Amino acid sequence: MRRIDFIKLNVLAGFGWSVLPIQDLIKNPSQAFLTGKHNPYLNTSKIMHKTAYQPFVEMHEAALKEGIDIQIASGFRSFNRQLQIWNKKYKQYQKQNLSDKDIIKQIITYSTIPGTSRHHWGTDIDIVDANVEKPNGDLLLDQNYHGNGVYCKLHEWMQTHAHKFGFYLVYTNNYHRTGFKYEPWHYSYKPLSKDYLKAYLKLNPNNLFVDIDIQGKAFLDKNCLMSYFETHLQGINPLLLP
Repeated sequence: MRRIDFIKLNVLAGFGWSVLPIQDLIKNPSQAFLTGKHNPYLNTSKIMHKTAYQPFVEMHEAALKEGIDIQIASGFRSFNRQLQIWNKKYKQYQKQNLSDKDIIKQIITYSTIPGTSRHHWGTDIDIVDANVEKPNGDLLLDQNYHGNGVYCKLHEWMQTHAHKFGFYLVYTNNYHRTGFKYEPWHYSYKPLSKDYLKAYLKLNPNNLFVDIDIQGKAFLDKNCLMSYFETHLQGINPLLLP
């Protein structure tokens, strides 16, 4: 979910894609693809799905005309990278003497369990505006996208125009929505991600962590994961649900 690093992406170079029919890309995706262990569809910069990248570039160019430089703070994320994030946070919370169940509860406020991130598909992006002065600390904070926040103009533009290019806010500011907290920076390319989620929800949770050294593994049992699938993976913008 969150990533402080700022990815300097040149959207005008290094496309490296030949657009494939969407139906060919969403038909029977493998478990390795859905869980971020193997993604053969990334563009040359390894930041987005090839097919999602082209409409992102078009959206970027449209926003530039209004003085907004949409840049990707976090795009594709592999299983191994998500595993590193998870294990690091887990060990940090262990130092606070939290129980394992409480640690997991804290982590999944914003971060996904490895193998379950929408970022694994290359369809989802966390965005900022490179045309404004970068705020101190974490870029991906609610206050940066609302009120007098530096990314307020970006947020308003995306709310009005993003859907024209196939992108939709994932974790909406809806009190009744379950799962991850509101993320005004996280958008998904619906023409691909909606069907990837449909395929993902058919996976057997028990097979996700076989031979994987993940912190808290003993507590990530079938009941925990089934509940997580319902509350977190499906607790999204209803327009993105299969």
